[in-house]
Amino acid sequence: MSDFSDELTRPETEDDQVEPSVPSGTGMHFPWLQKHIETVATGGKKEKDFAQTTGACLSFIQEALLKHQWQQAAEYMYSYFQTLEDSDSCKRQAAPEMLEFYGDQDGAREVLTNYAYDERFPSNPNAHVYLYSFLKRQKAPRAKLLSVLKVGLLQGHPQCLDYGPPFQPPLHLEFCSDYESFGCCDQHKDERIAARYWDIMDYFDLKGHELCGGYIKDILCQECSPYAAHLYDAENPQTPLRNLPGLCSDYCYAFHSNCHSAISLLTNDRGLQESQGKDGSRFCHLLNLPDKDYCFPNVLRNDHLNRNLGVVAEDHQGCLQLCLTEVANGLRNPVSMVHAGDGTHRFFVAEQLGVVWVYLPDGSRLEQPFLDLKSIVLTTPWIGDERGFLGLAFHPKFRHNRKFYIYYSCLGKKKVEKIRISEMKVSRADPNKADPKSERVILEIEEPASNHNGGQLLFGLDGYLYIFTGDGGQGGDPFGKFGNAQNKSSLLGKVLRIDVNGAGSDGKRYRVPPDNPFVFEPGAHPMIYAYGIRNMWRCAVDRGDPTTHQGRGRIFCGDVGQNRFEEVDLIVKGGNYGWRAKEGFECYDKKLCHNASLDDVLPIFAYGHAVGKSVTGGYVYRGCESPNLNGLYIFGDFMSGRLMALQEDRRTKKWKKQDICLGNTASCAFPGLISTHSKFIISFAEDEAGELYFLATSYPSAYAPHGSIYKFVDPSRRAPPGKCKYKPVPVKTRSKRIRFRPLAKTVLDLLKEQAEKAAGKLLNVTSASSPDRALSRKGPSRKPASPTGSRKTVRGPGSKKKARVQPPATQGKRKSLKPHHGGMRQPAQWQRASRSLPDLLLKVAKQEM
Repeated sequence: MSDFSDELTRPETEDDQVEPSVPSGTGMHFPWLQKHIETVATGGKKEKDFAQTTGACLSFIQEALLKHQWQQAAEYMYSYFQTLEDSDSCKRQAAPEMLEFYGDQDGAREVLTNYAYDERFPSNPNAHVYLYSFLKRQKAPRAKLLSVLKVGLLQGHPQCLDYGPPFQPPLHLEFCSDYESFGCCDQHKDERIAARYWDIMDYFDLKGHELCGGYIKDILCQECSPYAAHLYDAENPQTPLRNLPGLCSDYCYAFHSNCHSAISLLTNDRGLQESQGKDGSRFCHLLNLPDKDYCFPNVLRNDHLNRNLGVVAEDHQGCLQLCLTEVANGLRNPVSMVHAGDGTHRFFVAEQLGVVWVYLPDGSRLEQPFLDLKSIVLTTPWIGDERGFLGLAFHPKFRHNRKFYIYYSCLGKKKVEKIRISEMKVSRADPNKADPKSERVILEIEEPASNHNGGQLLFGLDGYLYIFTGDGGQGGDPFGKFGNAQNKSSLLGKVLRIDVNGAGSDGKRYRVPPDNPFVFEPGAHPMIYAYGIRNMWRCAVDRGDPTTHQGRGRIFCGDVGQNRFEEVDLIVKGGNYGWRAKEGFECYDKKLCHNASLDDVLPIFAYGHAVGKSVTGGYVYRGCESPNLNGLYIFGDFMSGRLMALQEDRRTKKWKKQDICLGNTASCAFPGLISTHSKFIISFAEDEAGELYFLATSYPSAYAPHGSIYKFVDPSRRAPPGKCKYKPVPVKTRSKRIRFRPLAKTVLDLLKEQAEKAAGKLLNVTSASSPDRALSRKGPSRKPASPTGSRKTVRGPGSKKKARVQPPATQGKRKSLKPHHGGMRQPAQWQRASRSLPDLLLKVAKQEM
């Protein structure tokens, strides 16, 4: 290297002046430097080899550092950066050679990790890929490899250490009070953390209390942070849990400087304990997080992360971000799911072809069906056939009388198509089997066509059975002068209400409630409760607000439209819902419409066929697990597969519609959650606890086993632990239990696959431009000197009250705490691409989808 010392002092020649110069940090120019490096590396050949050039440059840098020739080392280092900047993107990916050159495995890993994660080091757009490549050569565990790339595919999101969403504590938190409005601790956990804190503080004198008490409390209370899972690297149950939360660099160095003796009291992790007596670099490196917005205390101060924390997430178009869990699959057009209300928390799923299955609270299904009416139910394999087993409802006093009611299509005498409503009982010998001999036909109605068969059965709060029939089929309700729906002497296109608790006159197996609205109207059928209905598909009774009971007893229905509109209705006694005069808010039969009464009941919401062409009525959410959803009427569209929600403005009595969006990776990245569903939404359901589900299929044929059941989950907030627990009444089972096996891939599974594919593609690009090199090389094996510079003074946690997790109006924006890097600026391309890896990974992953 002595020739380089001579070169530094030689006068500039004319040849030098025509070469592009390399500026130095001192303002001097060495136009010969890069040319000399290339000559040494390539033996004077005109075409340079990128790997040889950079390798030679690194050799010069190392030798200059070893000889304390700081001026030369600086110039060589700048030339190295210039070589990287002048090369194309593929060649720049050979940069890990700088780190692998030294032959020290631990040192190489540490420096690679620093460049990938530590904000005090210059950003490298490919650092995560280099680290992934290095760890793969070292045969690192698969979970570790995936965690390196996780930052590129998944941003942190509110999640607790039990892998569930955060919650609002029901009681005041005395110790970790920063998180008493929203977080991951209830009072019991808060007390446990406080007890641990005082156990640790027993080892400190008064000065130690003053110096370290705030730090130790901060660290312990991160279990209560709404971002606890991200701080502890616990978004996925397969990922090893951190012993201590991720700390921001400046805060971490300040803690280590003042309270490093507390490390062994906070954790039993050997690696962390061994670092307590050192300078803090290794300790803070081990507690580093890939994304600096999520480390503590930045995560507490970040306005973006804490804005609207705990409310249902919405995208920029106002679409509600919800998630799903798959609870059943392999069903043949599941048309109904109901519970018996008997405390067993079973649910009963009816398939269109006439089979009803029992599902138990543990998610298993009984091998033998509850009911099998395939031999008498009328349906076909044709796509879109509306006939079949259509409705099921259990008597409010089922626990005592064992009665339930069914609605299905069948053939009568001379092959006349009918709808039949029957009463049946559960077997005395087996509570999970219907008694096949117990059927008592309550009502039969002839169907003039094969479509618009209605199908809903439900019991109101008044104890009466409500039956929802279609208008008889074909198109435009062409039957009679005004159509069936407007004809009060016809039972088609109606809501019927009957009393099944006693026999009526003329041998009928029901009675007509005396307050039915048309009991005394001549020519009107006394069973009619409401009319003017086209084909209501799925109705539900609102349980009411759990606290105020507001809305209790309301009946919501989705009424399928003709050519233009779908509508959602609230059923009222004696109401005329307008069909066929009206469709939605508009006239359908203009002559009837203009002559119609002004008392027609208008929908609470209607939408055009650009949104969907066949509404599926839903439920008002009144469950416990997702408190943010309380009061939302959630429904969908069979044809378009869209999920929607209506929210009532109590002041104006108007309903506002919002779409429900699934598929947001960040929102649904919880264990067991999925973000896709089968397109054709057949029905909605609620279980005995009030949680909400929907039933869908990918192929709408009564004989195709492609139906699934999905449960709604709000990933932004859950109920406090223990609030929603219930103890099902035990039920004896004689049939074998079939364990549920999900078919849908969870969001975490998809992210894992995307990470693997993205890593494979990126590594192929890297290996194509820079073949693997052995780590062991000639020359001394030493680690490079760590970049040094001034660190900003960080105020201790006890010296100023921190912001609480609360609405963003009271939150301060995070200040940037970036240390100075000794005057050596990083290449422009590294600066511009400092955050490009996540974008690149996502781009590759999307190409694979």
